[in-house]
Amino acid sequence: MAKKLTKEEKLKIIMNDFKLFSKNFIKIIDNNGDTVPFVLNPEQEQFMNEMSKYNIILKGRQIGFTTLSLAYMLYSACTKPDTNYIIMTHHASVSKSLFVKLKKMYKNLPHDKYTNLFPKTLLNNREELYLDNGSRIIIATAQGEDAISGNSFQMIHLSEMAKYPADVQEEIIATCIPALAKNESSAIIIESTAYGYNTYQEMFMKAYRDKESVWRSHFYSWLAKAYQSQFKHTFDEAENWFKLNNQGRRMTYDDLDHDEKILRDKYGATYRQLMFRRYYIATNSLEKFRREFPTTPNEAFAETSKSVFDTNKIIERLHHVIPSLDTKEVYDILPDVLKPYVNKNLFIYHLPKPKIRHYAGVDVASGTGGNNDYTAISILDADGQQVASWYSNDIPVYKMAEIANSLLRFYNYAFTAVERNNVGLPFIEKLFKDHGYLNLMKEKIFDQRGKRKMQRGFTTTRITKPIIIEDLKQAFELGYINIECVRTLEEMKIYQEQKNGKMGNKKGNNYHDDMVMSMALCVQAMKQAKYYVDI
Repeated sequence: MAKKLTKEEKLKIIMNDFKLFSKNFIKIIDNNGDTVPFVLNPEQEQFMNEMSKYNIILKGRQIGFTTLSLAYMLYSACTKPDTNYIIMTHHASVSKSLFVKLKKMYKNLPHDKYTNLFPKTLLNNREELYLDNGSRIIIATAQGEDAISGNSFQMIHLSEMAKYPADVQEEIIATCIPALAKNESSAIIIESTAYGYNTYQEMFMKAYRDKESVWRSHFYSWLAKAYQSQFKHTFDEAENWFKLNNQGRRMTYDDLDHDEKILRDKYGATYRQLMFRRYYIATNSLEKFRREFPTTPNEAFAETSKSVFDTNKIIERLHHVIPSLDTKEVYDILPDVLKPYVNKNLFIYHLPKPKIRHYAGVDVASGTGGNNDYTAISILDADGQQVASWYSNDIPVYKMAEIANSLLRFYNYAFTAVERNNVGLPFIEKLFKDHGYLNLMKEKIFDQRGKRKMQRGFTTTRITKPIIIEDLKQAFELGYINIECVRTLEEMKIYQEQKNGKMGNKKGNNYHDDMVMSMALCVQAMKQAKYYVDI
């Protein structure tokens, strides 16, 4: 027979377990307005089990991660003396609201029942909760004074970071990392719903795609179990609405449209969830649902109305891209000059087949590193299947010409369109004269004497650029080409027609369109479909 625990032993167990502490001591207001014990929902519990030192969360609305952080900060402050905690929001009114919620959590702790269990408050104002065990929780606003520098925090929570001013997001991250306490249990938690393309979006997608990233991505879609209980009333409304419009019956598979069948078959959506989705779309819009309640990260960040390209088609393509071939599959058959770059700058999706023509587009950059433009290469085979891509911004033009020569020859002497603008011209000269690469696309021009002549490369102007982008749009959206490069697709998602009549990606660090341009040039090479050499 198991030994019966004493009251003191039970309390010790509870104080050493956040989940039990929350259930027994922390009270929250639920969606019905009732004060209830804070029992972690499945997604909150999953996050606590998977949390690392550097965490970045993308989630739908109202799934409860801000509440979770507040509760965890309070628990940690009570149980870990002399530790500091900060939560930052995007607006002063939100900061005020969250701090009210935190102080209510503290007030509702059973102080009277356990008089010596919880630390007392020494300071309790609009910005700070300071306890007599030396621990402190503060609130800050992204647009306010710097509350991070010069301090050491056990936990830093950046709430709804995507809504911070774009020009401060990167600086806040740079300030947070050195301010994190140097112990094994300290953590940064960034959480947000999607809100455009910014530092948060870059950080999340990099962590989501790069399994070796320092940051650990956590994504929670609208199909999360938490919504079934937290949105129960709205789910009930949606079901009743559907029944009123369908002779009193519930949804069946025959009622589903194309997108709903994918959600049901691929993502396991229940009919109750699908009725909620249809109800929400009927009262708002599909675009808003995808942003507020995403199925995938790509869907969350979609800005369909702004991109030149069909964002929905890009998202669907991103679901099906193939990974580049493993280094060991291609290393031994590649020219030596290419081997150091495999799966770093060079990504190979398919190896060349004998006697098959290939087409390439090259957008050349200076190779000076930093946030400057990238040299980008896209290669398609004769069927329009992408076989390889390259991007780098720290390799000088003369070296890049050597690399391109080997790569293009490897792909059966690909017929190549190179943008002549800026450093493109010396690149063409080196590729043609120094390396003897002959299979370069030419354009017809008139010289000053009115004579027509041919020159190697493609000149992009305000007239020609929209044309080649439209050709790429048509080729992609009608399925004439199949893009595998994730970076190219990500750049296409944010490629816009800007107010000044120009086309390109949003200004700012890391917003590039080099892969878009190389793919557009590749399509031009494919349209011309010439070959100046035998293969």
